[in-house]
Amino acid sequence: METITTQAAGEGGDRRPIAARNTGPANALAAWLITRRASPNGISAAGMAAGLLAGLALAGTAWWPGAARPLWILGALLIQLRLLANLMDGMVAIGRGVASPVGELWNEVPDRVSDTAVLLGLGLAAHSPALGLAASLAAMATAYIRTTGRAAGAPSDFRGPMAKQQRMALVTALALWCALTPLSWQGALPVWALIAITALATLTALRRLLGTARALRSGPAAAPRGGA
Repeated sequence: METITTQAAGEGGDRRPIAARNTGPANALAAWLITRRASPNGISAAGMAAGLLAGLALAGTAWWPGAARPLWILGALLIQLRLLANLMDGMVAIGRGVASPVGELWNEVPDRVSDTAVLLGLGLAAHSPALGLAASLAAMATAYIRTTGRAAGAPSDFRGPMAKQQRMALVTALALWCALTPLSWQGALPVWALIAITALATLTALRRLLGTARALRSGPAAAPRGGA
């Protein structure tokens, strides 16, 4: 089986660096999907559906406390399924050699929907919708600055400390902790997780903004901006 390497995937400066792309299981699954002519956009849609369901599962821990433990586990599994779809859509697109005029929309929009659903769901689980909204907006800012910088001519900036993988890893770890430990051990952990995501995602957005500004200043002279 031919490995779909990071370089072959066209990662350059415009694809998020993910070590799992070069692992045997990831390549085996991508090859299986490629032989079945899976649609990269369809995989992205499936990942978005998993993200939406993950948010509902997390919110459900507050709506149905008696079912909280299985819902925490379900939320964690769906988050990882969402990330797996994020990994596969690009690998399948490269492996099949297909491109879509709306591929960039499918690459970005499902991620924003999934991030928002998961973080709002965690906010409801923590009985703090405002914190869930704050974390969602901070996460959105990291992506907005990256895509705006790329549109302006800078390389895509995927730096952390609270990029998508870190956000989802933290929520997954929290969900498993809440599923497997006594209630007395959980306390306000969901609240503190949201505070950490909000603060560190805001720091991430600031780092990306400053890094993108440096990249644009050091590049070719910017064209004059048109007036309204």
